[in-house]
Amino acid sequence: MHLPTDWMGSTRKSKKVIKDSPQRSILKALSWRVLATLTTMIIIYYVSGSLDWALVGGAFDVVTKLILYYFHERLWTNIQWGKSWRRRAWKRKYRKMHKKAGMKI
Repeated sequence: MHLPTDWMGSTRKSKKVIKDSPQRSILKALSWRVLATLTTMIIIYYVSGSLDWALVGGAFDVVTKLILYYFHERLWTNIQWGKSWRRRAWKRKYRKMHKKAGMKI
């Protein structure tokens, strides 16, 4: 039996919303930071041929991007666009989308 799916791929019969835990999000962020820093270090080593420069570049990469990310977040805190999106707006959009598709909610 084929169940219709919404735009996120979940079936209408499923009520449970699966989300990442905060621990998973932290681990994903840390693993990404390690991967990104290692990539920077490999590129610097490839270009310069110096392990010392690669290590210094990797350390500089972590500190610089942490600071830039902080200011990026602070900047976006002051931008009002997109903050008005509420659960009610999502429900209206969801219902409208399913009404057009002829599905019963």
